[in-house]
Amino acid sequence: MTVGPAGSSLRHLVETVNALAERGVAFAGLHEGIDTSTSTSTGRLVFHIFAALAEFERELIAERAAVGRAAARTRGRLGGRPAKLPAEQIALARSRYAAQEGTVAEIAKALGVGRGTIYRAVQQTS
Repeated sequence: MTVGPAGSSLRHLVETVNALAERGVAFAGLHEGIDTSTSTSTGRLVFHIFAALAEFERELIAERAAVGRAAARTRGRLGGRPAKLPAEQIALARSRYAAQEGTVAEIAKALGVGRGTIYRAVQQTS
């Protein structure tokens, strides 16, 4: 049984350690100095405190990231990768595609982008 770094969630980590304890397997954290085999109640207490603190820290980071994204949106920043083609080139690609002026590969080469970019530009509903 393997557990990812710090478990995928506090509940998963605690359930895994409890399942191992039921089988007679103790948990020892190499970096944290936690050992549930030496003093069962103390080791479990320290384990649960550290696990709760780790989840609390992950939630704080997620909250701060969400606040940062919201603040960026209010400043007009959308996030994500910038568009490869400006609006006028998208219009040109659409018109050339609709008029069948060359293949998609030729249109893409003329605009310096890949075929997928042309297909996405043609399918966009602006």
